[in-house]
Amino acid sequence: MSSSCGSCSTEKKEGDKPNAAHALQNELISSTLKRIKYKIFVMSGKGGVGKSSVAVNIAAALADKGFKVGILDVDIHGPSVPHLLGITGQLEVERGNLVVPKKVNDNLHVVSMESLLKDPDQAVLWRGPMKTSAIRQFISDVQWGDLDFLVIDSPPGTGDEPMTVLKTIPESLAVVVTTPQEISLADVRKAINFLQYAKANIMGVVENMSGLICPHCHEQIDLFKRGGGEQLAEKYGLPFLGAIPLDPTAVVAADLGKPVVLLEESSPAKTAFRDVADKIAEAAESSLEIASSTHS
Repeated sequence: MSSSCGSCSTEKKEGDKPNAAHALQNELISSTLKRIKYKIFVMSGKGGVGKSSVAVNIAAALADKGFKVGILDVDIHGPSVPHLLGITGQLEVERGNLVVPKKVNDNLHVVSMESLLKDPDQAVLWRGPMKTSAIRQFISDVQWGDLDFLVIDSPPGTGDEPMTVLKTIPESLAVVVTTPQEISLADVRKAINFLQYAKANIMGVVENMSGLICPHCHEQIDLFKRGGGEQLAEKYGLPFLGAIPLDPTAVVAADLGKPVVLLEESSPAKTAFRDVADKIAEAAESSLEIASSTHS
């Protein structure tokens, strides 16, 4: 009888270990998030809309304005943030096993799956639970410090990564990126429905690739149409945060690993990204004021 009770006791203790570890990680996540003022969740229902470029340039523009900004790249299988920022090498680990984000400049730091791989061309063959665990660790085990903004770049769609982000950071403010044409809008509508079902805070819509600025005559050509994102925002009663035109300067800057907003010369994309960053900063501040007044 005593042996049986001892066995039951042992099983219970062993079964409690994962729960205890999970609870401890929850505390670490909560402690980390308390030091981050605004969490901006950039997502889209479709790939190929330039979502990572939008996330990186928004973050870089905010950092250039003097805000302390972190970029959390949770695209486990196809991280592109390091390339867009010209970052190479692996992340460092300090005492206490805390990961140190990659430094872009004094105001901008980054954590990406690619920076954990010895070979950046290595494929990550992970399924749901492992991706969920990694994203939680990107928050709990990283020395983010005090930030004004954490910009989270999520892979397209409504799978494990965005679901984990919304569950782990429920106060995040979602920015939905689309291109003007219907093939993108159809998938983005699903993303908005997903966010609404998850009761997420939707900050607004950004229309990327909104017309092409001719490098010769500087006129705008509606290559992929224009205005679809704004109409989508109006249909769902969401704020329209702005339109980013296709700009050859931005393409060259991305290949060089430098956000177009940090280039010295002016360009249509640089101006548009900075305007969107201004609107996001204003909307984030408003959301905090609304939340404060609601709970007061």
